[in-house]
Amino acid sequence: MRIAILSAPLYEDVELLVPYYRLLEAGHDVELVGCESGTTVEGKRGTSVVTTVSAADAGQIDGVIIPGGYSPDHMRRCPAMVELVERALADGSVVAAICHGPWMLASAADLAGRRLTSFFSIRDDLENAGAEWVDEAVVIDGNVITSRTPDDLPAFMRAVVSALEG
Repeated sequence: MRIAILSAPLYEDVELLVPYYRLLEAGHDVELVGCESGTTVEGKRGTSVVTTVSAADAGQIDGVIIPGGYSPDHMRRCPAMVELVERALADGSVVAAICHGPWMLASAADLAGRRLTSFFSIRDDLENAGAEWVDEAVVIDGNVITSRTPDDLPAFMRAVVSALEG
């Protein structure tokens, strides 16, 4: 399967790197998708990655991972990244967001009737977008998977891998 991990400045390092390596380990084709291809993107804690494809050129994907940190605020400013998430949601692809990542869901979809979790500070944003916010390690609502913090990465990745393989 082809999985896009959205990459923008100030991502939470482990929330990008753990899914990247876990999905490679599971045998998936993983693309680091940015607003532009070939851009070096730095995380909050000093790691950097180079985007392999632009969101506008991402084509058919089977899943999207949205790491947190401050990157979702940058992602929301790139119409092609928002459109990629919109398309993945509409196609029924797995869309997984952790920490501040669900901010992208608020920009890409009507969240009315969706049950989600996130880092607690964006609870109001998600509720104002229509979601039912809950404080749980991982929440699965159809094709959308959400988690709260880096501490939830084991549960988050178990749910993501299971959804992709199921």
